[in-house]
Amino acid sequence: MLHKVTIAGLAMDPASNTPIILLKTEEGEKTLPIWIGLLEATSIASALQDIQFDRPMTHDLFKNLTQMLNIQINRVDICDLRDNTFYAEIHFASQEKSFTMDARPSDAIALALRYQAPIFVDDRVIEKSKIGVEPGEALDESEEGKKWAEYLEKLSPEDFGKYKV
Repeated sequence: MLHKVTIAGLAMDPASNTPIILLKTEEGEKTLPIWIGLLEATSIASALQDIQFDRPMTHDLFKNLTQMLNIQINRVDICDLRDNTFYAEIHFASQEKSFTMDARPSDAIALALRYQAPIFVDDRVIEKSKIGVEPGEALDESEEGKKWAEYLEKLSPEDFGKYKV
């Protein structure tokens, strides 16, 4: 079964200094982190913030080409997780035919954002990742620690970026 997901955010893994994209299921509140490259993270962030560049970046160039050929992206599926590597498929459609292509999840997501196409994650990927199934545990058991844990649990992705320091 496929679960529709939204992008809950982009973060940096402090241990590896690698970008992570966080996908959240619309139903069930499961979160799936996927470690991605810096260039792909930049492409995803620019699409999320609707930043336009003077010259087309790689994903924009691909979109321009597919549009010239009257090809659309219908959806993106994060379809497998093998040996700590995520796999994705991009579902294309034209007037003549529909077809699917293998892709890295980061590239598939960057293109889905440009086409405003839905992103789905397969059950198998969620099961294999075992992320987002178990609730987090507060390390600080003091009253103050519990208050912070409760506050952080209630934060939504929309809450980030509202305040400037």
